[in-house]
Amino acid sequence: MIKRALLTLALSAAVFTPAVPATAQDMPFDTYLQQLTARARAEGVSEATIVRMTQGLEPNRRVIELDRGQPGSSSSGGSGYPPLSSYIDRHVDAARINGGRRAHASSIGTIRAIEREYGVPGEILVAIWGHETAYGAVTGSFDLAQALATLAWEGRRRELFAGEFVDLLKVADKGYPRSQLKGSWAGAFGNPQFLPSVYLRLATDGDGDGRADIFSNNADTLASIANYFRDAGWRRGQPWGVRASVPSGFNWSAVRSKVASPVCPRVHERHSQWRTVGEWRALGVQPQRPLDESVMATLFQPDGPGTPAWLLTANYRVILEYNCSNYYAMSVGLLADEIAR
Repeated sequence: MIKRALLTLALSAAVFTPAVPATAQDMPFDTYLQQLTARARAEGVSEATIVRMTQGLEPNRRVIELDRGQPGSSSSGGSGYPPLSSYIDRHVDAARINGGRRAHASSIGTIRAIEREYGVPGEILVAIWGHETAYGAVTGSFDLAQALATLAWEGRRRELFAGEFVDLLKVADKGYPRSQLKGSWAGAFGNPQFLPSVYLRLATDGDGDGRADIFSNNADTLASIANYFRDAGWRRGQPWGVRASVPSGFNWSAVRSKVASPVCPRVHERHSQWRTVGEWRALGVQPQRPLDESVMATLFQPDGPGTPAWLLTANYRVILEYNCSNYYAMSVGLLADEIAR
Protein backbone atom coordinates (compact mmCIF):
# COMPACT_ATOMS: atom_id res chain seq x y z
CA MET A 1 0.00 0.00 0.00
CA ILE A 2 1.31 3.41 -0.94
CA LYS A 3 1.54 5.65 2.08
CA ARG A 4 1.06 8.99 0.32
CA ALA A 5 -2.14 7.76 -1.24
CA LEU A 6 -3.52 6.72 2.12
CA LEU A 7 -2.69 10.10 3.66
CA THR A 8 -4.22 11.97 0.73
CA LEU A 9 -7.38 9.91 0.93
CA ALA A 10 -7.67 10.41 4.66
CA LEU A 11 -7.48 14.18 4.17
CA SER A 12 -9.97 14.18 1.30
CA ALA A 13 -12.48 11.83 2.91
CA ALA A 14 -14.58 14.75 4.10
CA VAL A 15 -15.40 15.68 0.50
CA PHE A 16 -18.03 12.92 0.42
CA THR A 17 -19.55 11.66 3.66
CA PRO A 18 -22.46 9.31 3.07
CA ALA A 19 -25.02 8.85 5.81
CA VAL A 20 -23.69 5.43 6.73
CA PRO A 21 -22.70 4.31 10.23
CA ALA A 22 -18.97 3.64 10.65
CA THR A 23 -19.36 0.28 12.37
CA ALA A 24 -18.24 -2.81 10.51
CA GLN A 25 -20.77 -4.66 8.36
CA ASP A 26 -23.70 -2.61 9.68
CA MET A 27 -25.96 -3.46 6.75
CA PRO A 28 -26.33 -6.21 4.15
CA PHE A 29 -23.59 -6.17 1.53
CA ASP A 30 -26.03 -5.67 -1.35
CA THR A 31 -27.56 -2.66 0.38
CA TYR A 32 -24.17 -1.07 0.93
CA LEU A 33 -23.14 -1.83 -2.64
CA GLN A 34 -26.14 0.16 -3.84
CA GLN A 35 -24.83 3.16 -1.91
CA LEU A 36 -21.39 2.73 -3.46
CA THR A 37 -22.80 2.55 -6.97
CA ALA A 38 -24.99 5.58 -6.34
CA ARG A 39 -21.84 7.50 -5.40
CA ALA A 40 -20.05 6.27 -8.51
CA ARG A 41 -22.98 7.28 -10.68
CA ALA A 42 -23.04 10.72 -9.09
CA GLU A 43 -19.32 11.09 -9.84
CA GLY A 44 -19.82 10.37 -13.52
CA VAL A 45 -19.18 6.64 -13.94
CA SER A 46 -21.19 5.20 -16.81
CA GLU A 47 -24.04 2.81 -16.17
CA ALA A 48 -22.47 0.16 -18.39
CA THR A 49 -19.28 0.20 -16.32
CA ILE A 50 -21.20 0.05 -13.04
CA VAL A 51 -23.11 -3.00 -14.25
CA ARG A 52 -20.11 -4.96 -15.51
CA MET A 53 -17.95 -4.11 -12.47
CA THR A 54 -20.59 -5.06 -9.88
CA GLN A 55 -22.28 -8.06 -11.49
CA GLY A 56 -22.23 -11.01 -9.10
CA LEU A 57 -20.26 -9.16 -6.41
CA GLU A 58 -20.27 -10.68 -2.94
CA PRO A 59 -17.95 -10.25 0.05
CA ASN A 60 -14.56 -11.95 -0.05
CA ARG A 61 -13.96 -13.45 3.40
CA ARG A 62 -10.25 -13.92 2.69
CA VAL A 63 -9.88 -10.17 2.11
CA ILE A 64 -11.48 -9.48 5.48
CA GLU A 65 -9.15 -11.96 7.17
CA LEU A 66 -6.12 -10.35 5.60
CA ASP A 67 -7.25 -6.85 6.55
CA ARG A 68 -7.92 -7.82 10.15
CA GLY A 69 -4.54 -9.50 10.32
CA GLN A 70 -2.75 -6.20 9.71
CA PRO A 71 -0.96 -4.79 12.77
CA GLY A 72 -2.62 -1.77 14.29
CA SER A 73 0.74 -0.15 15.00
CA SER A 74 4.30 -0.58 13.86
CA SER A 75 5.54 -0.11 17.40
CA SER A 76 6.83 -3.24 19.02
CA GLY A 77 8.05 -1.67 22.22
CA GLY A 78 11.64 -1.18 23.27
CA SER A 79 14.35 -0.14 20.83
CA GLY A 80 15.05 -3.43 19.12
CA TYR A 81 14.69 -3.75 15.34
CA PRO A 82 15.32 -6.72 13.08
CA PRO A 83 18.75 -6.38 11.42
CA LEU A 84 18.76 -4.51 8.14
CA SER A 85 21.55 -6.71 6.81
CA SER A 86 19.46 -9.89 6.81
CA TYR A 87 16.58 -8.08 5.07
CA ILE A 88 18.93 -6.77 2.40
CA ASP A 89 20.37 -10.24 1.84
CA ARG A 90 16.86 -11.50 1.04
CA HIS A 91 15.63 -8.55 -1.03
CA VAL A 92 18.74 -7.39 -2.88
CA ASP A 93 19.67 -10.83 -4.14
CA ALA A 94 21.12 -12.08 -7.40
CA ALA A 95 17.69 -12.70 -8.96
CA ARG A 96 16.49 -9.13 -8.36
CA ILE A 97 19.82 -7.60 -9.36
CA ASN A 98 20.12 -9.58 -12.59
CA GLY A 99 16.44 -9.11 -13.40
CA GLY A 100 16.81 -5.39 -12.83
CA ARG A 101 19.85 -5.13 -15.06
CA ARG A 102 18.01 -6.96 -17.85
CA ALA A 103 14.93 -4.75 -17.45
CA HIS A 104 17.09 -1.63 -17.46
CA ALA A 105 19.05 -2.69 -20.54
CA SER A 106 15.97 -3.72 -22.52
CA SER A 107 14.30 -0.32 -21.97
CA ILE A 108 17.38 1.90 -22.05
CA GLY A 109 16.10 4.26 -24.76
CA THR A 110 12.81 4.79 -22.96
CA ILE A 111 14.57 5.18 -19.62
CA ARG A 112 16.90 7.88 -20.91
CA ALA A 113 13.93 9.87 -22.22
CA ILE A 114 12.10 9.49 -18.89
CA GLU A 115 15.20 10.55 -16.96
CA ARG A 116 15.43 13.73 -19.04
CA GLU A 117 11.78 14.59 -18.49
CA TYR A 118 11.35 13.67 -14.82
CA GLY A 119 14.86 13.80 -13.38
CA VAL A 120 14.57 10.43 -11.64
CA PRO A 121 17.35 7.89 -12.35
CA GLY A 122 16.22 4.86 -14.33
CA GLU A 123 17.77 2.44 -11.85
CA ILE A 124 15.52 3.82 -9.09
CA LEU A 125 12.44 3.32 -11.28
CA VAL A 126 13.46 -0.23 -12.13
CA ALA A 127 14.24 -1.00 -8.47
CA ILE A 128 10.73 0.06 -7.44
CA TRP A 129 9.29 -2.12 -10.21
CA GLY A 130 11.41 -5.05 -9.03
CA HIS A 131 10.40 -4.70 -5.40
CA GLU A 132 6.71 -4.20 -6.08
CA THR A 133 6.05 -6.98 -8.59
CA ALA A 134 9.35 -8.74 -9.46
CA TYR A 135 9.38 -6.81 -12.76
CA GLY A 136 5.76 -7.63 -13.49
CA ALA A 137 5.84 -11.32 -12.58
CA VAL A 138 3.71 -11.03 -9.41
CA THR A 139 0.96 -8.41 -9.67
CA GLY A 140 -1.83 -10.01 -7.61
CA SER A 141 -4.86 -12.09 -8.51
CA PHE A 142 -7.67 -10.60 -6.41
CA ASP A 143 -10.67 -9.19 -8.28
CA LEU A 144 -10.22 -5.52 -7.40
CA ALA A 145 -13.91 -4.66 -7.49
CA GLN A 146 -14.69 -7.45 -5.04
CA ALA A 147 -11.72 -6.69 -2.78
CA LEU A 148 -12.39 -2.96 -2.51
CA ALA A 149 -16.16 -3.35 -2.10
CA THR A 150 -15.50 -5.90 0.65
CA LEU A 151 -13.07 -3.62 2.47
CA ALA A 152 -15.46 -0.67 2.27
CA TRP A 153 -18.38 -2.77 3.54
CA GLU A 154 -16.29 -4.27 6.32
CA GLY A 155 -16.04 -0.77 7.75
CA ARG A 156 -12.67 -0.66 9.49
CA ARG A 157 -11.42 1.93 6.98
CA ARG A 158 -14.69 2.52 5.21
CA GLU A 159 -14.27 5.92 3.62
CA LEU A 160 -10.78 5.12 2.40
CA PHE A 161 -11.86 2.02 0.53
CA ALA A 162 -15.21 3.43 -0.58
CA GLY A 163 -13.27 6.15 -2.38
CA GLU A 164 -10.90 3.62 -3.89
CA PHE A 165 -13.81 1.50 -5.12
CA VAL A 166 -15.38 4.47 -6.87
CA ASP A 167 -12.00 5.42 -8.35
CA LEU A 168 -11.57 1.84 -9.58
CA LEU A 169 -14.83 2.20 -11.50
CA LYS A 170 -13.45 5.41 -13.01
CA VAL A 171 -10.37 3.45 -14.12
CA ALA A 172 -12.62 0.78 -15.62
CA ASP A 173 -14.55 3.50 -17.42
CA LYS A 174 -11.39 4.19 -19.43
CA GLY A 175 -11.92 0.87 -21.19
CA TYR A 176 -10.21 -1.67 -18.96
CA PRO A 177 -12.12 -4.96 -18.66
CA ARG A 178 -12.87 -6.31 -15.22
CA SER A 179 -10.80 -9.39 -16.04
CA GLN A 180 -7.70 -7.17 -16.26
CA LEU A 181 -8.43 -5.25 -13.07
CA LYS A 182 -6.81 -7.66 -10.66
CA GLY A 183 -4.25 -6.95 -7.98
CA SER A 184 -3.54 -7.14 -4.28
CA TRP A 185 -6.18 -7.79 -1.63
CA ALA A 186 -5.85 -4.13 -0.55
CA GLY A 187 -6.54 -2.72 -4.03
CA ALA A 188 -3.10 -2.02 -5.52
CA PHE A 189 -2.57 -3.11 -9.10
CA GLY A 190 -0.31 -3.11 -12.13
CA ASN A 191 3.47 -3.20 -12.36
CA PRO A 192 3.97 -0.35 -9.86
CA GLN A 193 1.08 -1.43 -7.58
CA PHE A 194 -0.82 1.84 -7.71
CA LEU A 195 -4.10 2.31 -5.88
CA PRO A 196 -6.95 3.44 -8.17
CA SER A 197 -6.76 7.00 -6.82
CA VAL A 198 -3.03 7.12 -7.53
CA TYR A 199 -3.58 5.75 -11.02
CA LEU A 200 -6.10 8.50 -11.77
CA ARG A 201 -3.79 11.20 -10.45
CA LEU A 202 -0.35 10.11 -11.58
CA ALA A 203 -0.40 7.26 -14.12
CA THR A 204 1.30 8.49 -17.28
CA ASP A 205 1.45 7.64 -20.96
CA GLY A 206 5.14 6.92 -21.49
CA ASP A 207 5.13 6.03 -25.19
CA GLY A 208 2.66 8.47 -26.69
CA ASP A 209 -0.09 6.02 -27.58
CA GLY A 210 -2.69 7.94 -25.58
CA ARG A 211 -3.06 5.34 -22.83
CA ALA A 212 -1.42 4.86 -19.42
CA ASP A 213 -1.18 1.07 -19.35
CA ILE A 214 0.66 0.09 -16.16
CA PHE A 215 -0.32 -3.56 -16.63
CA SER A 216 1.79 -4.57 -19.61
CA ASN A 217 3.46 -1.47 -21.03
CA ASN A 218 6.98 -0.93 -19.67
CA ALA A 219 7.23 2.65 -20.88
CA ASP A 220 3.97 3.59 -19.15
CA THR A 221 5.03 1.73 -16.00
CA LEU A 222 8.38 3.52 -15.71
CA ALA A 223 6.99 6.94 -16.62
CA SER A 224 4.22 6.53 -14.05
CA ILE A 225 6.68 5.69 -11.27
CA ALA A 226 8.81 8.66 -12.35
CA ASN A 227 5.78 10.94 -12.24
CA TYR A 228 4.99 9.67 -8.74
CA PHE A 229 8.53 10.44 -7.58
CA ARG A 230 8.58 13.88 -9.18
CA ASP A 231 5.27 14.67 -7.51
CA ALA A 232 6.73 13.54 -4.18
CA GLY A 233 9.63 15.96 -4.54
CA TRP A 234 12.56 14.05 -6.05
CA ARG A 235 15.60 16.32 -6.44
CA ARG A 236 17.25 15.97 -9.83
CA GLY A 237 20.95 15.07 -9.74
CA GLN A 238 21.05 14.10 -6.06
CA PRO A 239 21.60 10.50 -4.91
CA TRP A 240 19.26 8.83 -2.43
CA GLY A 241 22.21 8.35 -0.08
CA VAL A 242 25.82 7.23 0.11
CA ARG A 243 27.78 4.90 2.37
CA ALA A 244 29.64 6.75 5.09
CA SER A 245 32.37 5.92 7.58
CA VAL A 246 31.64 6.79 11.20
CA PRO A 247 34.58 7.29 13.60
CA SER A 248 34.98 4.95 16.55
CA GLY A 249 33.34 6.33 19.67
CA PHE A 250 31.13 8.70 17.70
CA ASN A 251 28.83 10.70 19.99
CA TRP A 252 25.39 9.74 18.71
CA SER A 253 23.58 11.57 21.49
CA ALA A 254 24.85 14.88 20.11
CA VAL A 255 23.16 14.31 16.74
CA ARG A 256 20.04 12.44 17.78
CA SER A 257 16.91 14.04 16.34
CA LYS A 258 14.54 15.62 18.85
CA VAL A 259 11.75 16.09 16.30
CA ALA A 260 8.86 13.61 16.40
CA SER A 261 7.52 12.81 12.95
CA PRO A 262 3.70 13.05 12.62
CA VAL A 263 3.74 10.03 10.26
CA CYS A 264 5.67 6.77 10.54
CA PRO A 265 7.45 7.87 13.74
CA ARG A 266 9.18 4.50 14.20
CA VAL A 267 10.78 4.95 10.78
CA HIS A 268 11.98 8.52 11.24
CA GLU A 269 13.10 8.19 14.86
CA ARG A 270 16.02 6.09 13.65
CA HIS A 271 17.49 8.97 11.64
CA SER A 272 19.79 11.62 13.07
CA GLN A 273 19.44 15.38 12.87
CA TRP A 274 19.81 16.91 9.40
CA ARG A 275 23.18 18.57 8.74
CA THR A 276 25.14 19.54 5.66
CA VAL A 277 27.70 17.10 4.32
CA GLY A 278 30.35 19.65 5.27
CA GLU A 279 29.12 19.63 8.87
CA TRP A 280 29.18 15.83 8.93
CA ARG A 281 32.76 15.86 7.69
CA ALA A 282 33.69 18.23 10.51
CA LEU A 283 32.30 15.62 12.94
CA GLY A 284 34.43 12.91 11.36
CA VAL A 285 31.69 11.28 9.26
CA GLN A 286 33.07 10.75 5.75
CA PRO A 287 30.92 9.98 2.70
CA GLN A 288 32.49 7.22 0.62
CA ARG A 289 31.21 8.65 -2.69
CA PRO A 290 31.24 12.26 -3.92
CA LEU A 291 28.50 14.36 -2.35
CA ASP A 292 28.33 18.13 -2.48
CA GLU A 293 29.29 19.79 0.81
CA SER A 294 26.06 21.81 0.90
CA VAL A 295 23.70 18.83 0.58
CA MET A 296 21.57 18.23 3.64
CA ALA A 297 21.74 14.66 4.96
CA THR A 298 20.76 12.53 7.92
CA LEU A 299 23.01 9.82 9.34
CA PHE A 300 21.67 6.28 9.53
CA GLN A 301 23.49 3.30 11.03
CA PRO A 302 20.64 0.80 11.41
CA ASP A 303 22.52 -2.18 12.83
CA GLY A 304 24.54 -0.28 15.42
CA PRO A 305 28.17 0.80 15.95
CA GLY A 306 30.75 -0.90 13.75
CA THR A 307 28.20 -1.77 11.03
CA PRO A 308 27.50 -0.04 7.69
CA ALA A 309 26.24 3.54 7.86
CA TRP A 310 24.78 5.90 5.29
CA LEU A 311 24.24 9.61 4.78
CA LEU A 312 20.68 9.84 3.46
CA THR A 313 19.45 12.78 1.40
CA ALA A 314 15.97 14.20 0.92
CA ASN A 315 15.52 11.75 -1.97
CA TYR A 316 15.54 8.89 0.52
CA ARG A 317 12.45 10.51 2.03
CA VAL A 318 10.83 10.36 -1.41
CA ILE A 319 11.37 6.58 -1.50
CA LEU A 320 9.71 6.44 1.92
CA GLU A 321 6.69 8.17 0.38
CA TYR A 322 6.18 5.04 -1.73
CA ASN A 323 6.41 2.74 1.28
CA CYS A 324 7.19 4.13 4.72
CA SER A 325 9.70 1.51 5.83
CA ASN A 326 13.44 1.87 6.26
CA TYR A 327 13.84 -1.74 5.17
CA TYR A 328 11.93 -1.08 1.95
CA ALA A 329 13.59 2.25 1.16
CA MET A 330 17.10 0.99 1.88
CA SER A 331 16.58 -2.12 -0.23
CA VAL A 332 15.25 -0.01 -3.13
CA GLY A 333 18.25 2.32 -2.93
CA LEU A 334 20.78 -0.49 -2.66
CA LEU A 335 19.13 -2.49 -5.46
CA ALA A 336 19.22 0.62 -7.66
CA ASP A 337 22.95 0.99 -6.95
CA GLU A 338 23.54 -2.63 -7.97
CA ILE A 339 21.49 -2.25 -11.16
CA ALA A 340 23.55 0.81 -12.10
CA ARG A 341 26.91 -0.94 -11.67
